[in-house]
Amino acid sequence: MLTRYHSVHADTVPAEVVVVGAGPAGLTLANLLRRNGIGCVVLERQSRRYVENRARAGLLEYRAVEMLRSHGLADRLLELGAPHGVCEFRIGGKRFILPYSDLYEGRTHYVYPQQELVKDLIEAFVDSGGDIRFEAKDVALHGISGSAPSVTWVGSDGEQHRVRCEFIAGCDGFRGVSRPSIPAGGVREFSHQPGIAWLGVLAEVPPSTEHVIYALHPKGFAGHMLRSPTVSRFFLQCPVDDSTAAWPDDRIWAELHERFAVPGSDWKLSEGRIIEKGVVDMRGHVTEPMAYGRLFLLGDAAHVITPVGAKGMNLALHDAEVLATALAGYYRGGDESGLTEYSETCLRRVWRCQEFSQWMTTAIHGTGDRFEDRTARTRLENLFRSPASAAWFAENYVGLM
Repeated sequence: MLTRYHSVHADTVPAEVVVVGAGPAGLTLANLLRRNGIGCVVLERQSRRYVENRARAGLLEYRAVEMLRSHGLADRLLELGAPHGVCEFRIGGKRFILPYSDLYEGRTHYVYPQQELVKDLIEAFVDSGGDIRFEAKDVALHGISGSAPSVTWVGSDGEQHRVRCEFIAGCDGFRGVSRPSIPAGGVREFSHQPGIAWLGVLAEVPPSTEHVIYALHPKGFAGHMLRSPTVSRFFLQCPVDDSTAAWPDDRIWAELHERFAVPGSDWKLSEGRIIEKGVVDMRGHVTEPMAYGRLFLLGDAAHVITPVGAKGMNLALHDAEVLATALAGYYRGGDESGLTEYSETCLRRVWRCQEFSQWMTTAIHGTGDRFEDRTARTRLENLFRSPASAAWFAENYVGLM
C-alpha cells in the first residue's frame, strides 16, 4: 500500500518521491517509478524546450540500452540510434582500428544524442500521467534527515509551492541544490583534476568517420565523436585556463586537420558551421555515500567523470535503475535493503569507471613530459599487440553488465 498525503496548503501536491532535475537520471527514475505505481513529481529549473535541446553526451552502453528496452523506453532509440562496435586510435600518424564489440561478445554502443533520449523520456513520463514542473525556481530541500522531508519551489506562476514526500532524488547535477543541502560532514568528497581541458565543438557537418576517433598528437589530443548524420562533435586538448575567445573557427579547423592528419591516407576531414563551443572541465569527483537521510544523489549530483570513455550519462542511468529497484522493493513489501545498499551498489560501478577514465585520460593526452608521453603511447600500442589488454579495454569501454 503506497503512502497517501493530503494537502496542507492550497498549492501543496502529494508524492512519494520528489525528483529534482529532468536530465537522463531524473527522467529515467521518474519513468521507472511510474511503472511501479510509485507517485512522484519532477522539478526542473529550465524550460522544457531548453532541456530537450541541450546537447550533451551521445554514446549509450549496451547495458543501458537493454535496461531502457526492458522498460519500453527505447523504441525511438532503437529505430534511430546507430549501433557502433569499433573505435580508432591515431598514434604517430598511423591508424589503429579496435573492433571492441568482437572482443566483448558482440555488445555494442548506440550513438544517440542525449537530448533525443531526454525528449523520449519526457514524452513517456507525461503520456503516462506523470507530473513534471518546468521552470521551477528557488528549489529548496527541507527535513532530509527526518522521516517526512519536503521540497519548496517558486513556479512559473510566481507562487511558492510545497510538496511533502518520503524520499528525495537529487538529479540536478554538480551545481544543483541537492548535494549542498547535505550538512557539513554528512558525506565525503573526492576530487581530481588531471591538469588538462578539452575544447568541445559541435558542428553542422556529417561525420568524417564511421567510428569514434581518438588522435594523439604532439600538440595535444583530438577527438571526433559521432552524434547524428548531420551533426558531429569534436574535442581538442587545451590548457585548463583556456577560453573560447582564444579559439576562432578558423583556428579550430586548422588544429583538427593537423591533429587528425594521417600521411599518405586519403582520409579527409569535412568542415561545417560551428554551432557550439566551450571549454570542458576534465575534473573527476565522487561523493560518498551517495545518500544522506531521505535524500539520494544520482548522476552528476553524486559523481562527475571526464568525458573520456563516455561514462557520465551511462552511470546516471545505472543510478536511476538501482534506486528505482530499491524503492519498488520498499513500497511493495517494506524491504529497505535496496535503499540501504544503494550507495555501495552504485559506487562499485562509479569507481570502476573512474579508474578506466583515468587510465584512458593518461593514455591519450600529451603532458609535455617526454618520458610520460612515451609511456602513454606504449600503453595504447599495447592494445594492438596483446589480446588480453584489448579484451580488458573492450569490457570497460562498452560497459560492464
